[in-house]
Amino acid sequence: MGSVGPVSRSHVERLEDGAEVKLAVFLSNSKSRRAKLTADKLQALAALGLEWAS
Repeated sequence: MGSVGPVSRSHVERLEDGAEVKLAVFLSNSKSRRAKLTADKLQALAALGLEWAS
């Protein structure tokens, strides 16, 4: 799988429970806090194509 491309700052993902997440903000926060993420979370993000999570 290739890397994930740019995400618009305004893009919103709607989760199964109805919650809305601003995807670009989530990705930015996750990347800046990657040292604190569990190995499972990093592995899941890497599986989605996020190279910085590898």
